[in-house]
Amino acid sequence: MTTTYDNDNIFAKILRGEAPCHNLFEDEETFVFLNIMPESKGHSLIIPKFAAADIYEIEESYLVAMARTSKRMAAALRKAFRPDGMFVYQLNGAVAGQTVFHIHMHLVPRYKGVALRSHEEGMEASEVLEEQAEKIRAALKSL
Repeated sequence: MTTTYDNDNIFAKILRGEAPCHNLFEDEETFVFLNIMPESKGHSLIIPKFAAADIYEIEESYLVAMARTSKRMAAALRKAFRPDGMFVYQLNGAVAGQTVFHIHMHLVPRYKGVALRSHEEGMEASEVLEEQAEKIRAALKSL
């Protein structure tokens, strides 16, 4: 089943500067920001600057760019927070758990003995996210 891309989805609005976010990194093809409903400290989202709902619609060059940015951001998250591991995943379609239909990658730092948060726990405080964003940006500068 295909999903029609909606130009008014929240990630499209973030790319256009119409919705706020805690931005971490940007290049010509990708944009990275913190998830406002994080599963763990440092949970980041990588989106392409390309209007595609999922992996079936994205141009290959943007998928490659997302992978390249994911690697760089994983290194920054490791430096900033010293997690014990890292989930890197991408969901396609509602049945797979996708809730925003603009293709995106999740980087979720994992910490031994710390359970993941769920979306039901709601949004993280903006001040907490900004503190995390500052640590990640500093780590990026030192890579």
